Amino acid sequence: MRYHLTTFGCQMNDHDSERMRGLLEGLGYAPVERRDDADLILFNTCTIRGSADERFLGNLGDAKRVKRERPSTVVAVGGCWAQSMKEEVFREFPFVDIAFGPSEVARLGELVARERIEAVGAFSFDGAFSGSLPSRRERPHQAWVQMSVGCNCVCAYCVVPSVRGRERSRPPADVVAEARALAADGVVEITLLGQNVNSYGRDLPREGRETFAGLLRAVAGVEGIARVRYTSPHPKDMKADVIAAMAECPEVCEHLHLPAQSGSTRILKAMRRTYSRDRYLELVGRLRDAIPDLSLTTDLIVGFPGETEEDFADTLSLVEEVGYDGAYTFLYSPRPGTEAAANLPDDVPPEVKRERIGRLIEVTQRTAAARAARFVGTTGEVLVEGPSRTDPTRLRGRLRHNIAVNFTGTAAPGTLVDVVIEGSTSTTLSGRQVGAPVQADLVPA
Repeated sequence: MRYHLTTFGCQMNDHDSERMRGLLEGLGYAPVERRDDADLILFNTCTIRGSADERFLGNLGDAKRVKRERPSTVVAVGGCWAQSMKEEVFREFPFVDIAFGPSEVARLGELVARERIEAVGAFSFDGAFSGSLPSRRERPHQAWVQMSVGCNCVCAYCVVPSVRGRERSRPPADVVAEARALAADGVVEITLLGQNVNSYGRDLPREGRETFAGLLRAVAGVEGIARVRYTSPHPKDMKADVIAAMAECPEVCEHLHLPAQSGSTRILKAMRRTYSRDRYLELVGRLRDAIPDLSLTTDLIVGFPGETEEDFADTLSLVEEVGYDGAYTFLYSPRPGTEAAANLPDDVPPEVKRERIGRLIEVTQRTAAARAARFVGTTGEVLVEGPSRTDPTRLRGRLRHNIAVNFTGTAAPGTLVDVVIEGSTSTTLSGRQVGAPVQADLVPA
């Protein structure tokens, strides 16, 4: 049997897709490049933004064509969009055979078995964290490690709590055990995943409770792991103990994705972000005092209901004042089931949103280019990921600061090399390898 999987959305979806691949390949399915060749067409969906819905629905239309041409093909839809639609999936898209939400990844084998009962025996991992399931990683030396699922925040624009549920923390011993197993399998870099990593552990029994700072230190101490990253924190919950762990653990990388969403205190209040512009900037100051060369990236929403030109100017000035190394910028779109969609009119005209995001992209790219230029003339440690996407004669990897580097060299994926940085843009660096690589199995603890 053959499967084709398409993933939309965030790192949590990337992680879930790795678990889906592991489950399917454990059942004897093999991946194929083309949907037309698949016995099972699977989508892992996102519904955070309207643009994600549109991309998915275009791909779903292609699956409908395959199903019409080969009726035996199974079409499965998982993830946040499926959770938000629930029973409507089968009513509106009758060619879909299987639908499951993010918390039901563990049941994928059972659900597929119901459609292919003659081929495999039905079973279920019901109730497990997807992080406990078998995985097939995209890169053998890098891995996602799930530490929590769901979210207890009530941001007015966000659908995550309704599609991924209340926050549940994975037991710390399980997280550390997975990190050790990954290290034994050759993984060099781990990224801890949670919707709000800072609130990790608050729901655990008192006798087994651990803070996020404690978990970060424990994972950083796993022998063989050279780099630890995490995403995403909420600015309201970023405490001094986490900042100290980042500064004091050499394995924790000098990069932080710190979503701001807006630079206007008035809009932040309407978004229910529970921090002000000044509080956000104060946090950035504390982070850079502790980690002077910290690379900061962020999320910014343009055109939230009620956003005026003055509010938008506050966002532009926030980018200038913080000096981000990169930013994900989004046009606001109402999401069903959110407070903003129910109670706030989408009153910023589309043409105004588009004009504003154009200005925001210009500022973020200019700021990122200025930040990237600081690396030119320095030598940085790069974890090799593979060939460059634009030039297969060169290699590609990342600095500890999470900035991509294209360079000339001869190192194998998974090795750490020193690269002299010779050029920069707003998104990438370029250079050449110097010295011998450090093999993954020789990386010091």
